[in-house]
Amino acid sequence: MDDWREISTQWIGGSAFHTSGTNGVSLQMGTFGEQKGVSPMEMLLMAKAGCTGMDIVSILEKKRQPLDDLKINVRALRSSEIPKIWTIIEVEYLVWGDIDAEALVQAIELSEEKYCSVGIMLSKAAELRSSYKIFKPKKNVAEIQNKL
Repeated sequence: MDDWREISTQWIGGSAFHTSGTNGVSLQMGTFGEQKGVSPMEMLLMAKAGCTGMDIVSILEKKRQPLDDLKINVRALRSSEIPKIWTIIEVEYLVWGDIDAEALVQAIELSEEKYCSVGIMLSKAAELRSSYKIFKPKKNVAEIQNKL
């Protein structure tokens, strides 16, 4: 069965666009006056982080791993020639909790090789690298919630 998705993007001036999905969520790409927006290339990196993050949380929950917090840092190198595509994308997983390293590695591999559609698409054009660090569990759940 086909699984089409649709977005709509409207030019708002300069190099800025307002884009929205069928779920009603919208954002601005590019800068319009004093109002800064996300660049389309940064959106790809954000999408990769969000996609793999959702996978990691889900997989670790299924493995009954006590995840306290997760932060994903992504950095990427662009080609110096046009088209200035990402050539290397590095993903760093910072994980807090009493997490088994082998379970985390398996979760990252499953995300990168099977589940994260964004990352799999990006890997067709760029070299993807990943690393992780596991930190002790956070003592105060309020500390985590205050970040939101």
